[in-house]
Amino acid sequence: MKREADCQGNRDEELQLTEAIGQVARDAGKIILSAREIENHTTVKSGHANFVTEYDKRVQAFIFEELHRILPEANFVGEEDGAEQFRPEYREGYAFVVDPIDGTMNFMQGLDLSVISIGLLREGEPWIGVVYNPYRELLFSAVRGRGACLNGEQIHCSREPLSRSLVEFGTSPYYPELSKKSLAIAGEYLKRGADLRRFGTAAWDLSLCAWGKLGIYFELRLGLWDYCAGALIAMESGCRVTDIEGNPLHFQGPSSILCASAGAAEEDYLPGEILEPQGE
Repeated sequence: MKREADCQGNRDEELQLTEAIGQVARDAGKIILSAREIENHTTVKSGHANFVTEYDKRVQAFIFEELHRILPEANFVGEEDGAEQFRPEYREGYAFVVDPIDGTMNFMQGLDLSVISIGLLREGEPWIGVVYNPYRELLFSAVRGRGACLNGEQIHCSREPLSRSLVEFGTSPYYPELSKKSLAIAGEYLKRGADLRRFGTAAWDLSLCAWGKLGIYFELRLGLWDYCAGALIAMESGCRVTDIEGNPLHFQGPSSILCASAGAAEEDYLPGEILEPQGE
């Protein structure tokens, strides 16, 4: 009986921590919704079409401060720190992985399609994930081994075949050398799926897979902060999430990603020969 009570206590602590992280995301979302004259607060980072706004930095600073109150012993990995290398200390204890505004270009253009992504690694493995869309007040969350939720209600991925599913893809715009291959794979999926979509935010795309709205999502290069939380949420909803070649995600830095719903994963959904070097 004591062991069962201890396990229940651990589960309650996990849920309380997830709820606390979710509240941080909701509060940070208010900063995004308050944004004005974004074009006057934007600078260019290294790489093609890679922008950052003062709001990205402000949201990240707020999130880091609040998460430190919740779990002061944790390390922090944020997109606006610019460090893509996975450090050895991230494999020990806890590490928050944060994308303060995933979909910065959408944010800059006033498209109201950007999300806050907060992942929590434990001993280098994904443990908790939270993705929040402040425009629609949609909070996706997951705890490893406990399923995925939307606003507190459990969700599951789609079981529809690929032929009746939407395919979402990212173009890895910071890496123009991947454009040709990205579009070739998208074209192949257009033949297999019902249609294509491109939303411009990986964390949202992965959450839509978890919610049962998409059958496939892929992108050829993402930072850890782009996929950490969303990949866990998708996995916990029943999706199969790997790199583009079908290998397990390592959650240790940049990676390609391929997310397939339960229905799509029952088929031959891997890009296959499209990944082979193409003649110029």
